[in-house]
Amino acid sequence: MSSIDKETKTVAVLTDLQTRPVAQQRELGYADTLREILQQPATWRNTADMLGKAALQVISRAISPMPAQVVLTGSGSSMYIGECIAPTLQLGLGVPVQAIAAGTLLTHWRSVLPPQPGLLISVARSGDSPESAGVVSRLLADAPAWRHLVVTCNAHGKLATIYADDPRVTVLVLDERTNDRSLVMTSSFTNLLLAGVSLAQGLPGEVVPAAVDRAATVVQHIFERQADALAALAASEFSTAVYLGSGGALGAAHECALKMLEMTGGQVLTMAETFLGLRHGPMSSVHPSTLVFGLLSADPAVRAYEVDLLRELSRKRLGMAKLLVGEGIPADLIGPNDVAIELEGLASQAHEEAPTLLAGIAVGQLLAFFRCLSQGGKPDTPSQGVLTRVVEDFAIHGD
Repeated sequence: MSSIDKETKTVAVLTDLQTRPVAQQRELGYADTLREILQQPATWRNTADMLGKAALQVISRAISPMPAQVVLTGSGSSMYIGECIAPTLQLGLGVPVQAIAAGTLLTHWRSVLPPQPGLLISVARSGDSPESAGVVSRLLADAPAWRHLVVTCNAHGKLATIYADDPRVTVLVLDERTNDRSLVMTSSFTNLLLAGVSLAQGLPGEVVPAAVDRAATVVQHIFERQADALAALAASEFSTAVYLGSGGALGAAHECALKMLEMTGGQVLTMAETFLGLRHGPMSSVHPSTLVFGLLSADPAVRAYEVDLLRELSRKRLGMAKLLVGEGIPADLIGPNDVAIELEGLASQAHEEAPTLLAGIAVGQLLAFFRCLSQGGKPDTPSQGVLTRVVEDFAIHGD
């Protein structure tokens, strides 16, 4: 019997999964997802290099002249990229930045789009989701003073192609390897996040590749040395999972929660919240069968609030286990059933949030991947017949 057959409820180690014949990986339904998770350190370095060279003129054109404000938009995971990077962009650009879901812009653009024109950044893996092009087309017609930047992994998608002749639209296409084949977004998510953060630099400098290289090294280390601990935790008997993050890490928490929900077909119910927000009602959902996933901030002032909350959970004996991701995790936060993922060297610059987000998201992806396999699922096509890699076409209604 296979070590990932549903009946055994066990998970093979990462090296075993990698070395199986590709045909067997495809039969078991994880070939694309595993490859795309594990390729992230290499693709991050490639994206950072591209952002410092070929994409420099594209980025400069998009933010020149400096917009009065920026709106990030996308659907599903792409929306969470906006949540991740909005605080960093606002700090770096010095203008208001907010994330608004593409679906909300499609249905309520008059009431949610800021009245003063600015830059709309559309983030998309394929660029073929109905609302992606629908929003841009609507705003080009009805809010013509807005400029647009499209950041996508698909050079052949609608967002990358149909506005080529409009001078108000600038397109940045990432390496084709980031255009994930799996239903779930993994390397596409983190590389799109990295590309979006680069706008905060104005003109990307040497700090970007250096920070990305640190993150890539740390995550490769996690893949090589801590995958077994994540696999064992994923196979434990939790039925719900609460994901916690502060600031831009709330977007990462949303994404990690979605990965678990998607890859388990809803068999593990998830929720994402801020550390401080958990006390205001959501703490009632932390049961003896709940996994608590904490993305710890590198900012000491923020970390103090997060640690207080985690100690409160321990004092109240809430949750089955904790998975904590960060650098310098206090030893008293780690119980016998808990897992700590140390991000050594990523907290040296607290204002550089992106490296810790990249690492935390990769951990969340791997945890969800292992959980899917432990349930006998297929990470490449979870919820088959319900979800599709690109949302099916639906009617775009006028006013």
